[in-house]
Amino acid sequence: MKIGVIDYGMGNLFSVEQALLRLKADVVVTSNVNELRKADALVLPGVGAFPDAMKRLKETGLIEFIFEMKEANKPLLGICLGMQLLFEESDEVIATSGLGIFKGRIERFQDVSRIPHMGWNELELAQIPDWLAEKELPQDRHVYFVHSFYATAMDKSQLVASADYEGVLVPGIVANGSFTGMQFHPEKSGQFGVYLLREWLNGVEVAVC
Repeated sequence: MKIGVIDYGMGNLFSVEQALLRLKADVVVTSNVNELRKADALVLPGVGAFPDAMKRLKETGLIEFIFEMKEANKPLLGICLGMQLLFEESDEVIATSGLGIFKGRIERFQDVSRIPHMGWNELELAQIPDWLAEKELPQDRHVYFVHSFYATAMDKSQLVASADYEGVLVPGIVANGSFTGMQFHPEKSGQFGVYLLREWLNGVEVAVC
């Protein structure tokens, strides 16, 4: 099973690639859409500012490619900023349109004691996605977050799991068809993060068989 990690110049590519390799995936890291099309599923990582990321996606021709993959129902996992880019708009730096795969707006945390939101929080599931159906979930469901902006005003039907940060509901996992987003870093989230990443890969394998 081949996983294409989308390289648009703003992702923590090494840690994501290594996590996938440890789970025995065949990984290609590239911005070449012809190579990415050959993959069974895609990962959109991201570190940095939303406007810069959207600019890079546009410059590399990857926006049209991502829409093409959504139309083709190919599995894609957005991680951290990669998840945020899949929403309609962000307030980071300057109001910037996103990809609009998910309904909602990315806004900066308000009325919390510390920004960024950095550390371990427990995920509470709102629904069970197909790739976790009939699975026995671990008791410890803590994952590692590092972010100053989070998704707001989203479609509740697209919310899979959330975390509570000082009374703020933080969407942690979102899903729309074949596209999934994780606000936290599964590759840095200990055993539960590895579990989620492995089960997502298992779901991809089932889907492509």
